[in-house]
Amino acid sequence: MGSDSSKVVLFLQGPPGVFAKTIADALERVGARTLRVNLCAGDWISWHDKRCTSYRGSLENWPDWLRDFCLKHKVTHIVYYADRVPYHVAAAEVGVEIGATCLTYENGYLRPDWITLEHVGMSAHSRFPDDPEIIRQAGNGLPEIDREPLYTYPFINEAVNEVSYNVSNVFFALAYPRYQRDKLYHPIIDYLSNIPRFSLAKWRNRRAYHVIDDIIATGLPYYVFPLQLQSDYQLRYNSQYDHIGEAAEEVIRSFAANAPSAAQLVFKVHPLDNGMEPWTRILRTISRKYGVKKRVHLVDGGNLGQLLTHAAGSITINSTTGLHALRVGCPTKVLGIALYNIDGLTCQKPLDDFWRHGTAPDESLLEALERLLAASIQVKGCFYTREGREAGAELMADRIVSGTVNLPDANCEYPPRLEEARARKIATSFAEQLRTRGTMERWSHVWRP
Repeated sequence: MGSDSSKVVLFLQGPPGVFAKTIADALERVGARTLRVNLCAGDWISWHDKRCTSYRGSLENWPDWLRDFCLKHKVTHIVYYADRVPYHVAAAEVGVEIGATCLTYENGYLRPDWITLEHVGMSAHSRFPDDPEIIRQAGNGLPEIDREPLYTYPFINEAVNEVSYNVSNVFFALAYPRYQRDKLYHPIIDYLSNIPRFSLAKWRNRRAYHVIDDIIATGLPYYVFPLQLQSDYQLRYNSQYDHIGEAAEEVIRSFAANAPSAAQLVFKVHPLDNGMEPWTRILRTISRKYGVKKRVHLVDGGNLGQLLTHAAGSITINSTTGLHALRVGCPTKVLGIALYNIDGLTCQKPLDDFWRHGTAPDESLLEALERLLAASIQVKGCFYTREGREAGAELMADRIVSGTVNLPDANCEYPPRLEEARARKIATSFAEQLRTRGTMERWSHVWRP
């Protein structure tokens, strides 16, 4: 990594923990200047040295304050985690206005051991191409992907960081009284609800494995819908659904009317689901409504890969599990906005046609896609081990300094999925988010079909 003293890199919120600071330290070692704005107590606990400034104003006033701050400090780059968080949506717009380079990062598409780093935004706002021919031409000559897991870690590493960050925002809320948490559930209720889930995890897994074995053993065709977390911001900001129950009803209604009469539909609960959404009740009510109660199943635990390997097809809103399905050759239908929803990979036919005429992914196109992902918007590393943090931070700092994010050949001038998002009336701007936001956080919620 070469030296560069011309860059002033501003960091906004990062993943819980010290990963953002680790990137900044790597940039400082090559001469770049780094700054940080803390928006809440969790940010401050993660990073509070002389580079940090606290913002305690309102969300509505945030864009004006940030614009002035960036101009005053001659900021050249703005870096943030989770691009659709409202504070970061505003930051991306400010960056475009003042000519700063905006970069966002998240958990990687090629998990485990990968981090996504790309310009401005992801999913609907990603500049990664969606033209299969461009992807083939750009990806075919790239090197093979290093798929060896290097940075495995126990779940407790992630949980400690996550809980510490969010609980501190509750206990020390008065330190940042106007901060708006972009959370669906109150953190205390969220974490307490996980206690019975964890205590019964082994029992649920044993039962789920038996159910999965029975489903496969029947020899009947079945389709898998892996449920996302209702709190997932990618679900809330990159799909047309306010609740997964809406998607579930759309899928069950179509399944009942169009799938082969012997086919089964299997919903699988996310392994980190907190239990606050009553999926059993929701799915039973919907399937009874459309007369397919005996053909719709819910699996809570077990091996998703085993289910996908034998499935006739899979359905997802926009989860990265869609990529796992494609890797095992499973025909896949995407309902929301996803980077990998590309002609030749996922089924582009209407949902009603998918059940009988789903298309398997083109293996060569998938290989080209993953090679281009690895070369352009993925870096090897992780957030929750020291070795993984340092490796990922060094690679990210190198791409920031060298200006090679989204290169080679994965930087469209205009986000190719953005018009589709607007057509589905998905909020794409800061002003739209403010208008439709309301109160995001809730203590509990039951979706009623």
